Amino acid sequence: MATAGSILGNSVLRKEDPGLLYGVNGYVDDMKLDTKAIVFVRSNIAHGTINSINIEDGVGMPGVLGIYTSDNTDLPAVPLFAMMPPNLSRPPLAKGKVRFVGDIIAMVVAETQTQAADAAEQVWADIEPIDAVIDIESAAAAPPIFDDMDTNVCFATNFPLGEDGAPIDIDPLEGADHVATVKMLTQRLAGAPMENNGAVAIPNEPEGGLTLWCSNQGPHSLQEPVAQLLGLEQEKVRCATPWVGGGFGPKSGLYVEYVLTGYAALQLGVPCKWAELRSENMVAMMHGRAMVMECKLGLKSDGKIVGMDAKVTADTGAYPALGAVLPMLTQLLAPAVYDVPKVKFNGTSVMTNTTTIGAYRGAGRPEATQLIERVLDIAAAEMGIDPAEIRRMNFLQPEDFPLVTTTGADYDSGEYEKALDAVLEASGYSDLRVQQQERRASGDAKQIGIGVSAYVEVTAPLGLHVEYTKVEVTDSGDINIYAGTSVHGQGHDTAFSTIVEDVLGVPMQEVNFFDSDTDTVLRGAGTAGSRSLQTAGSGILVGSQKVLEKAKTLASHLLEASVDDIETNGTGLAVAGVPTSALSWAELATAANDESKLPEGMEPGLAYEHDFDGQSATYPFGAHVSVVEVDTETGGVTMLRHVAVDDCGTILSPMMVNGQQHGGIAQGAAQVLYEHVSYDELGNPQNANLMDYLVPAASELPSFEVSNTETASPRNPLGAKGIGESGTIGSTPALHNAVIDAVSHMGVTHIDMPCTPKAVWEAVAAAR
Repeated sequence: MATAGSILGNSVLRKEDPGLLYGVNGYVDDMKLDTKAIVFVRSNIAHGTINSINIEDGVGMPGVLGIYTSDNTDLPAVPLFAMMPPNLSRPPLAKGKVRFVGDIIAMVVAETQTQAADAAEQVWADIEPIDAVIDIESAAAAPPIFDDMDTNVCFATNFPLGEDGAPIDIDPLEGADHVATVKMLTQRLAGAPMENNGAVAIPNEPEGGLTLWCSNQGPHSLQEPVAQLLGLEQEKVRCATPWVGGGFGPKSGLYVEYVLTGYAALQLGVPCKWAELRSENMVAMMHGRAMVMECKLGLKSDGKIVGMDAKVTADTGAYPALGAVLPMLTQLLAPAVYDVPKVKFNGTSVMTNTTTIGAYRGAGRPEATQLIERVLDIAAAEMGIDPAEIRRMNFLQPEDFPLVTTTGADYDSGEYEKALDAVLEASGYSDLRVQQQERRASGDAKQIGIGVSAYVEVTAPLGLHVEYTKVEVTDSGDINIYAGTSVHGQGHDTAFSTIVEDVLGVPMQEVNFFDSDTDTVLRGAGTAGSRSLQTAGSGILVGSQKVLEKAKTLASHLLEASVDDIETNGTGLAVAGVPTSALSWAELATAANDESKLPEGMEPGLAYEHDFDGQSATYPFGAHVSVVEVDTETGGVTMLRHVAVDDCGTILSPMMVNGQQHGGIAQGAAQVLYEHVSYDELGNPQNANLMDYLVPAASELPSFEVSNTETASPRNPLGAKGIGESGTIGSTPALHNAVIDAVSHMGVTHIDMPCTPKAVWEAVAAAR
């Protein structure tokens, strides 16, 4: 894409950063409005029948404007995901039963936050406990948590299927000389974004309607359901986001808290605000991962894969949302970067009395990679093959692309061995293995572990390859761009503005970017699945090219020159070699709206809007090497190095790509070593705050070594693929394998994540 002298492909300072660094950007809780405060009363019982809710003591307290329960509201249940049956929708205010710690019993609205919190403490619910369903593996056979269901299973996916849609029973391990087996947990994680969730609802803006500001990754997707649930016409509902302090997936989709905030504002006729507390966020915001995974991998004696038999049981939480169908993506990517001739896959999603599972950085794709990369390491150890070499010998080859995998993934392009070779060289892999043998021979209590992973992921999946964009030149000469994606820290303004600068010659600092507002941007699918550059970025590119093409035609007409001689000059267009024969963008836009100045047949205006369609998803890939030191006497793990080579197609900004890699690797490391949302047998969260839920700081992590290969995608004009989730997908199995590799010579074959000192020490002790 980039040409000589192009800004594309070069690192530039982000337009967004000054406001972030100086702390002047405004988030939901910073909005300067005269709002009334909302506090939710949440259940502290995971599963139970509501006998009564007493609000009388709170109603008369100072400043209280209203206390709402399911008894005095008429809101319908909220469907959290379209593929789920309506009877599994979530009542905004718990009705009849509570189903997890955090379920909302009542909403208190008061003049101030303090008054609302004080009144909330006076709301009391008589709840008769019911045995909670917590364990993923036993949930299917447990008593249903929804009375009108005969099971807790809410979704299933299988492969292969016959023409009638029924599963076909095959033996994918037939002909194998060796079968490697693993059963592993990819544990429940909290998104823990820097900014908690929140919403501000303003009634009668527009007249007879509602404006809803919220901290969300896709406000356009909220407009229709919010309108329906609140009984408003869709065009009377404006959904928008101010600055958003992190998303990572859990800020996707509709939250019942948004609906309730809007309801309160409409009922009281005043603006209302809900600002989530951190302890509230840990039980109310959707969690991620939470799957028990099993795999049998069949191989020939030389290490070539014959087939795989995989089974996944996914926890959906109490009210199934997007997380319920993520086993489909795990199934799709089960063969990963490898030539796996036969695959059998069974995925089941079960409801439990826990916080709902949604998307979390990677959403179904990390789980697929974790499973095959772990079982491959087990196979390598059992068969005496180097972990890097067993991967190399099974890679899909570049000449086979584009290709459709055994499970139906439509891979666009890939050079998997190139990425592996690059990461092995960058890490000094051979020398690391020598150092490891020396450490083992010395009998040192601190042992070195080396983990390898290779991965492929899908970006812009599930139909997310289409996005709305608009590029326009105003009469004042401003260049405005609009995109249906949403920003929560990635740098869209900078990325999209550099594309405009490259095409139109206008400095990126002078390009105005608009997103995340249904009043400003016609439509949009938001930001998820690492889709933004390949969809909206491509749309901005096409739009800029169309605007330039039209502007050149207009300029050639007005300046009486050949179209081929018209070029950009930073402020508009000029005749090549005749700098005085020029028109500014303002002059061009004004002329474009004056029919007397247009060439025959030209439509007025200097703008282009469309829905860019990449036709299908793209498939980034890469390889990682992680190096750890494990103290076999204490179980303590220290990350020494992490080396990543990720391929996201054509790179527009190396700095932003590297930033995404660093952030993703950190979240992968957090899963392997630290984070795990846990519950006791009654369904009580055991670590619902940041003192007990271990999010690592920079001091716990080394400086990551990141680089890239570039294999362009043929599915968009930028050649781009996503990068937002790659770091997490590649790093998690590499680090996980490294920890186990450090103690494998002691007889340890597997340790479930998180690999805490206790877990590692117990594994070593058991092996001894």
